Amino acid sequence: MILGRDEILKLIKKEPPLIEGYLDLGTQLQPAGFDLTVNRIYVPEEEGEIDFSNERRKIPRWRELNIQGDAFALKPGAYIISYNEKVNLPLNIAAIVKPRSSLLRMGATIATALWDPGYRGRGKSLLIVFNPYGIRLHRNARVAQMIFLLVTGGTGAGYKGLFQHEK
Repeated sequence: MILGRDEILKLIKKEPPLIEGYLDLGTQLQPAGFDLTVNRIYVPEEEGEIDFSNERRKIPRWRELNIQGDAFALKPGAYIISYNEKVNLPLNIAAIVKPRSSLLRMGATIATALWDPGYRGRGKSLLIVFNPYGIRLHRNARVAQMIFLLVTGGTGAGYKGLFQHEK
């Protein structure tokens, strides 16, 4: 089941709030999700590595892009995007992040993994610019929508991974 506006709002008003650090609740709260906004953008600076056990996992170093005026000028390529909003998922809620349609129509998309129940932090996503002319993203632009899913059947202790409590 996807949570609707009223259920999301109830969870935002609880402690800890489902979402915190948002810019404008009335604008960002949607009928079936919550809009996430651009905080920082990074470029990977080296090769990454992943294996089955994570013994050889290597997350590449990133270089933070400088904002030009109030916007990031992005050429075609892969970027890491950080959001303004911090998420506090309860043990019975998972989330999926999808790009907003305006971003898709500009020739860019956002890819992300499932956000597991119990995750807390300011997540990051992969931003891919396909438009050969590039795009401009203003700081605080609404670029993605987080969709919340009810998880039934028990989740145990929830997310315990490397990215818990991202900043």
